[in-house]
Amino acid sequence: MFDVVCCGELLIDFVSLRRGVDLARAPAFKKAPGGAPANVAVGVARLGGSSAFIGQVGDDDFGRFLAASLAENGVDTRGLRFTAEARTALAFVSLRADGERDFLFYRHPSADMLWQPDTAALELAASCRVFHFGSISLIAEPSRSTTLQAVQRARSSGALISYDPNLRLALWPSPEAAREGILLGWSQAHVIKVSEDELVFLAGCGDPSAVIERLWHPALRLLVVTRGAGGCAYVTPEHQGELPAFPVRVVDSTGAGDGFVAGLLVGLLETRLEFTREAIERALRLANAAGALTCTRRGAIPALPRRGRVRALLRRHGLS
Repeated sequence: MFDVVCCGELLIDFVSLRRGVDLARAPAFKKAPGGAPANVAVGVARLGGSSAFIGQVGDDDFGRFLAASLAENGVDTRGLRFTAEARTALAFVSLRADGERDFLFYRHPSADMLWQPDTAALELAASCRVFHFGSISLIAEPSRSTTLQAVQRARSSGALISYDPNLRLALWPSPEAAREGILLGWSQAHVIKVSEDELVFLAGCGDPSAVIERLWHPALRLLVVTRGAGGCAYVTPEHQGELPAFPVRVVDSTGAGDGFVAGLLVGLLETRLEFTREAIERALRLANAAGALTCTRRGAIPALPRRGRVRALLRRHGLS
């Protein structure tokens, strides 16, 4: 039984080596493994949890590099498939002066979009305490149906379902299709991490309280809204609150949200998946620390912190 099984896209991020320029003016790029669910799987492993990844990459050098990167970071890859039908997805990332990013994706289609059900992946989905997925694998068939099938297997086995909408509007046919597809995943989740911008897109405003009126559903137990340097807010049926961020020098924010999710899930697991105010805020302190530290290095997976760095940051702020 794994602590966390992550489902979805696994790709190569080519991150601009110069900040403050667009992709057309970027002189060079650094290759880094990425893909939001894969980042979370690595983040969980680096924080001391056990994790597995299910999905598909191309049967090419990039796909094999990504598989090796996951394995080297302690992620179980038995549910990762290779296909010759399409190549591994690529994303070129430019960094603004403030460390925020712009993306250009190459996936027309990519291997992850053609992912279909297989026995090993579905067995892994049914063998975890927490199942985590995002919206990118919901954009097109057959990956949409495969993802939803894996979610249902995890739910039926008693796993907590975690979801990150991870809005990449340029990948969807239209804003309307994006909203519909993202809310399809939203309806399946017990825990959701969403950014303020994503909340505005989905609910019409960035106020977490609005979600209770517009997007809450009976199975949802915890909604967390991330605000970058402004920290995060959370809502449950019983509680609401806010926690500040940890100030750091931002080098590259790629993967910061995924580091945050990894910290949140590990924190919740360490409190035995309780949703008391104390347990949630303890988990969110770990999440804020992990997300902040991810911003201090380039790339997504290469920047995800190990538990020792997170502990040190918490101690510097008088926390544990």
